[in-house]
Order: sequence, then structure tokens, then C-alpha cells
Amino acid sequence: MKKRKLIGFTASMTIVGTLLLTGCGNGEVKTSGTEAKAKTIKVAHYFAEDHPQNIALKEKFKKKVEEESNGELKVEIYANSALGAEKEFYDGVRNGTIEMGIPGLIMQADIPKMAVPEWPFLFKDFEHVKSVLNGPIGEELTADLEPKHGVKPLAWSANGFRMVSSNKPIESMEDFKGFRIRMPNIPNYIKLGEALGANVTPMPISEVFTALEQKVVDGQDNPIATLRQSGWYEVQSHVLESKHMFSPNLYIINSKFWNSLTKDQQKLIETASKEAAEYEFDLLEKSYEEDKKFLEEQNIKFTAPDQEFMKEMQKTTQPIYKEIYKENDWAKELVEKIKAEE
Repeated sequence: MKKRKLIGFTASMTIVGTLLLTGCGNGEVKTSGTEAKAKTIKVAHYFAEDHPQNIALKEKFKKKVEEESNGELKVEIYANSALGAEKEFYDGVRNGTIEMGIPGLIMQADIPKMAVPEWPFLFKDFEHVKSVLNGPIGEELTADLEPKHGVKPLAWSANGFRMVSSNKPIESMEDFKGFRIRMPNIPNYIKLGEALGANVTPMPISEVFTALEQKVVDGQDNPIATLRQSGWYEVQSHVLESKHMFSPNLYIINSKFWNSLTKDQQKLIETASKEAAEYEFDLLEKSYEEDKKFLEEQNIKFTAPDQEFMKEMQKTTQPIYKEIYKENDWAKELVEKIKAEE
């Protein structure tokens, strides 16, 4: 009886050993090597496939991370709100279901200093923006992001200077009266639209094309790169080059995921983020004239506000600043520091 059991046990072990060897031989079972420990980094954003933001991710971030991690890290990019609108994918990064994201400043409702870059008529040009955001002020703005929301900031990137696209010319303050404009559901934007005299309709970026097409709204505000890459020029006719606000984006990563990485992996991801963001800034800045030419070829008419019109728009925002200063005792000093960077 004991002999039979021993024979059965030996036969079973032989079969198991054969299966393991077979599995290893055809590549179906792997117990070691870089592939077994590879980590996938999902990166979510709301820009179109051909937008500079997505191009920089593919050409710089993904390439560098995958090549220099020796197969330990894999990057999957989800453009065009594929993992949800901005709030959804930002919450995904916060709770760890998505490793990385490139949102705008949607977190400003909880973290007031994150609203600062989108205060109206604050920045002069791209160089001014980069000087401020990539220095001590940029670090000050993001200081509460990780302790409050559990996401680590990696690099500032650019959405660009926002302008108003419309289905009619906007050539004076009078033209804003009754104008139905889509804006993000963020207090700064809504207050600015109302200060200009427009009727603001907040909605996610993924719904904008349909709203413009069905004339639920008359226009929207975004950099013209977004107007082009999202195809909204098909349902718009004019652009006011107001440059009323600069919109940045921010590379963020879930803190728990970040802490699960090795020091070398962390350094690689941070370096790749900064290089991709810098590249995206450059692409976006250089693309302006090309985008404008393309849009003009699609019969979009551009209006550059004269000095008087620009001053009137800026004047309407002064009550917004007064309210900001009243609510935040640090705000006025910070604005002065930003303007001093010019």
C-alpha cells in the first residue's frame, strides 16, 4: 500500500515538472525577469490625439520612461477623455484607479492657491508663465496638493492663452450682452464670463461640440489649439483674440503609486514629465500662427481687440480681484510677486 502511494506521488511530481518545463519553454509561464515585475502607468487627459499635449506624452514621456526603465515600466496614454471627463479622471488619480493624469486646475475648489494661474489678465506671455510656474511660486501653488488630495505634482504644462470662439463677431463689450458662452464649471471662469456680461453655461469639454452644433451655446473659451484639434471650428465662425486668461495643465501622479516605485523609477518619471511638459510648452507656443492660419482657411475670422476694448475687458475684472483679495489674505502679495516676474 505504501509502495503504491509512493509511486503515485512520484508520477504526479513528474507530470507537474513536465508541465512547468513545457510552460517555460513556450513562454506562457514566466516567474522572473523584467516583464514579471513591469508596472503599467495609465495617463489620462482630455485633449485630442493631435493636440501638443498628447504629442508630447507620446514622443517624450512614454518613449523615455519605457526605454530607460529597462522594461520595468509601461505607459498607456488615454487621450480625449477616454477615461472620463476631467473630474472623473482626476478623481481616478486621487483614488488610485488611474496612476497619472494631466488635468487643468479643477482642484482649485479645495485648494485655493491652485486657482491663481487662471486669474484674469495675469500673465503677459509664455515666457512670463514659464518663469512663474517653474520657479518658487509654482512650488508654492502646488504645496497643498499632495497632503490634501493624495496626488503628487510633477510638472506644469500649457493649455495656453484662452480666447473666445463664437458664432458671431465680438468687437465690443456690447457684443457680450446675452452671449451664451460655455465655460468649465469653475468659479473663476464663471465669474469672469458674468463680469464680461455673458450668460455662462458650465459643462465638461467632452460636451462642447454638440452644444455648439445644436446652438445650446453661442461660443466657448479655449486656446485656439483646442479649437482646431477638437474640430469646433466646424460649428463656429469667429475668434476674439482676447487672451483673457492663461490655462496651465499639471502632470500629477497618485501618491501611493509613487511611493511604490524605486528611487530610480521616481527620478525617471519626474524627469520625463518635466521634459515632456517643456516640449509641450514649446509646441503649443510655436503652433499658434500655424493654428491661426489653418482656422482662417476654414473661414474662421479673427478679431484682435484694440487697446480701448482690451482695457474695458480688464476693467470688468477688477471686482473679481477685490473679492479674491477679501477672501484670501495672501492673494494680493502673490499677485504682486507674479507681476514682478515680468
